[in-house]
Amino acid sequence: MRPETRLRVRQAADQLGFVANAAARSLQTGRTYTVGMITTDTIGRFSIPLLIGAEDALGAGQMSVFLCDARDDPIREQYYLRTLLSRNVDGIIVTGRRTQARAPIGAGLPVPVVYAFISSADPRDCSVVPDEADGARRAIRHLLDTGRRRIAHVTGPEHHHSAQVRGAAAAAQTDLAAPILHGEWTEAWGRQAAGILLSGGADFDAVFCGNDQIARGVAEGLREAGRDVPGQVALVGFDNWDVMVDASRPALTSIDMDLEGIGRTAAEVLLAAINGAPLHGPITRPCRLVPRASTTTR
Repeated sequence: MRPETRLRVRQAADQLGFVANAAARSLQTGRTYTVGMITTDTIGRFSIPLLIGAEDALGAGQMSVFLCDARDDPIREQYYLRTLLSRNVDGIIVTGRRTQARAPIGAGLPVPVVYAFISSADPRDCSVVPDEADGARRAIRHLLDTGRRRIAHVTGPEHHHSAQVRGAAAAAQTDLAAPILHGEWTEAWGRQAAGILLSGGADFDAVFCGNDQIARGVAEGLREAGRDVPGQVALVGFDNWDVMVDASRPALTSIDMDLEGIGRTAAEVLLAAINGAPLHGPITRPCRLVPRASTTTR
């Protein structure tokens, strides 16, 4: 059409309130312009930012996302997988609340699958994951740059993949002031760990924590013991969860894994696969440090 004709058609469509028929569009293109997202993250701590990032990327192509919460139930997960496939989605994003590799969601699926935040144990699958070791190194370098030299590390369960990766990277960056303390991913453990460090006579002037909940608990434990943060002890968390970092006293320096960016990248990779250009293997995205009052430079 000539530009002026196209303009008149669009104006007429707007006046009539015309909406394109998605079913007819699907018949013409062979696509439904829908994507499924299956998550095990019940509370949405990780899946909601990932969903926002994915929608940012998919919205440009006018694609919709169906979010399904499997609740760590393999039977429910397979039900949602079958449901999404019966709806002829163009692709699927699989995510969860842990970065540890999981078994593939299915074999020989008729649509491309991309794993986001969580990774697939099959190296042929594409997984978009945060570089947690990079985040830990950034935390330690920041503490060293602020003049701290005796750094302790408090983190989650010893068997947990994230705790292992972040702890190993921290220990490789500097000689830690005390053995790594492992516990739960909770504020209560952070308070307890602060007491262990103090009662054990550890000589430390900074604590790098495996997540923000632990860091907030450590901050409370240090404050109750009369230790000033950051005057006597600097503190860095991990995740940059606004609920925790902004409510902490003082506001908490933390490592941000850019969950929305991971979601955007996963959606872009999925779109490429839908269009016939799949990628394989892990795609790691760097973390960033967000400085706040808990590590004010001396």
